[in-house]
Amino acid sequence: MTIDEMHEKYEMTIGIECHTQLATGTKLFSGADNDARDKSPNSVVSPIDFGLPGMLPVLNRTAVDLAIKAGKALNAQIANVSRFDRKHYFYPDLPKGYQTTQMYHPIILAGVVDAPLEDGTTVRVRIHHAHMEEDAGKLTHYGDYSLVDLNRAGTPLIEIVSEPDMHSPGEAKAYAAELHRLMTYAEVTRGDLYHGNMRFDVNISVALKGAVELGKRAEVKNLNSFRSVEKAAEYEFKRQVELLETGGRVVQETRGWDETTQKTSSQRSKEDAQDYRYMPDADIPPIVLSNDEIAEIQATVPMLPSAYRERWTVLSLDRSVVDSLLATREYARLVTLIQEKAGDATAKRVAHWFSSALGHTDSEDVVAAAKTLSPDGFIELAEMVEKNELSSTAAKDVFIELLSSEETARSIAERKNVLQVSDEGAIATIVDEVLADPSSAKAIEAIRNGNDKVIGFLVGRVMKKSQGKANPALAQKLIRERL
Repeated sequence: MTIDEMHEKYEMTIGIECHTQLATGTKLFSGADNDARDKSPNSVVSPIDFGLPGMLPVLNRTAVDLAIKAGKALNAQIANVSRFDRKHYFYPDLPKGYQTTQMYHPIILAGVVDAPLEDGTTVRVRIHHAHMEEDAGKLTHYGDYSLVDLNRAGTPLIEIVSEPDMHSPGEAKAYAAELHRLMTYAEVTRGDLYHGNMRFDVNISVALKGAVELGKRAEVKNLNSFRSVEKAAEYEFKRQVELLETGGRVVQETRGWDETTQKTSSQRSKEDAQDYRYMPDADIPPIVLSNDEIAEIQATVPMLPSAYRERWTVLSLDRSVVDSLLATREYARLVTLIQEKAGDATAKRVAHWFSSALGHTDSEDVVAAAKTLSPDGFIELAEMVEKNELSSTAAKDVFIELLSSEETARSIAERKNVLQVSDEGAIATIVDEVLADPSSAKAIEAIRNGNDKVIGFLVGRVMKKSQGKANPALAQKLIRERL
């Protein structure tokens, strides 16, 4: 059965649970450092995280504020009263024997995310809810034994639970990418996918087209890239269809994703809610929020991706250019400031520079430097190109340096010796020398015989003779006048 035949007969349904690590200084219920990157195992842990007897949790207020901001990014209502529960299961990376979470009264209620697709349309994914919870530690397995690192235990998370509104791997990838943009733009999370700041659990089921009931779902856990979300969905669809076609049965289970083999594998059967014996956590008072308090916190949320897209509509940018800009919030901010200060044409030119300079603009140092950049340098650079003082190639080189330099665009261009000569007299002298050269005779004859394309050869010789400084448009004009 080909993949096309599978898609004709079966429909996949996808829902995603996203664990988003909140960008707080300390953990959810203790004063331990919340940044475990590059730290020795079990070095940023408090007695509360170790689950020692007699230790009482204290809720991190900043984590609550970030959850409220996340609610705005998700177009969701915030609950005036939310509560914590205990989710019981024993595993070595959870020394208390339960996880503190919100089962019955989550802080973020129903919302919606509109995720742009590659064909220019959008997929609307409803958010069922999002709840606050603490993360567990990390187990590393070595043959017949395992080691536990509790640095991550107690890290504040919000788990964003979508409705099963996605029906293709592309839609799942687009939703995951938009969710990442929303959470980073709202300053809810640092968004470092490599270090697991956002992890996606993808629930996939397959059923015959037109079926009333959904099929049994398999949950692929802990995906930390948009591509792995897409590829895992593709693989699971094919696996489940082949199982059904051969008379097999899809079981509800948790599966892992192997990036090397591009396959999922069974890890354990999936528990139901009753298996966790949820009960209210008596140690943590309910979170009580007034509408005024919620509005005040949400008013501090910066511009979100949808607002940038709306601002840039008049620029008529390709989808790829918009995505490359939105990949780094500081670049989106700069282009919008340039648009406000210098107009649409200048903003469009700078937007394309950012897009075409990918690979030069995405290093951590360059992105960090962009936070302090003023739009003035980019506006000056665009004006120099408009006045034919710089070629488009030279302008890109100056642009890349401008990203991490305190120099002006003009001083960079002067230092690199790339300013174009627009002195008609100086260029006319070079044009005359090129036309007088015997090696140009064939090209001159071809132009006079109607082969206009050959003029590019003569312009190129003028550029070479001027060491790239001649204004090519002016050089072409003078050549035409002389011929």
